[in-house]
Order: sequence, then structure tokens, then C-alpha cells
Amino acid sequence: MYIAMNRFKVQNGSEDAFEDVWRNRDSSLSEMKGFREFHLLRGPVNETEGYTLFASHTVWASQEDFVAWTKSENFRAAHRNAGTSKVHYLGHPQFEGFSVVEGA
Repeated sequence: MYIAMNRFKVQNGSEDAFEDVWRNRDSSLSEMKGFREFHLLRGPVNETEGYTLFASHTVWASQEDFVAWTKSENFRAAHRNAGTSKVHYLGHPQFEGFSVVEGA
């Protein structure tokens, strides 16, 4: 199993717009081989730096299935309008990928 996450620093005041982008996106993840589940996670507010931390979290049968998603037309379509929303980010998303340690 493989877990892919992107962390987003969303400027304070843009949280609702960010969540709306994810709620209203045209996702075809469920059509992809090996896709298991998706969650959007809302993390802590960093008042000092002015952002709320979010993470997108997908679970895949394998890293190979995830990589195939990133090279697919479905991926390109899902990200076609990235950057055109009214959400204000602090920096670029930070990707983290994890292989699940079975039996641990």
C-alpha cells in the first residue's frame, strides 16, 4: 500500500475557498487502478506565519498505481485549472509519499 500526501499552507482567510475547490473539483480518482481512498485534512492554524495547514491524502494499492495516476490524462484534467482559484497559498504544495510497512 502507498500513501501520497500534499501539504498546503493556505493563507488565513482563504480556508473556505480552498475547501470549496476540493469539494467542487472534477475528480476521477475512483476510475484509476489501485485507488483506495481520499481525504482532505485540515490541520492547525499558524497565527505567527498567517496560514492554516491542509493535506490531501490518497491511499493506493501500490506506488506504481500512484505514479500511473500522475502520468494519466485524468491527472492532467484534474489539475488543469490549478492556480486559477481565489485561494492564496504560502509557497508551493509539499509532496510526501509513504510505503506502508506491512505487519507493523
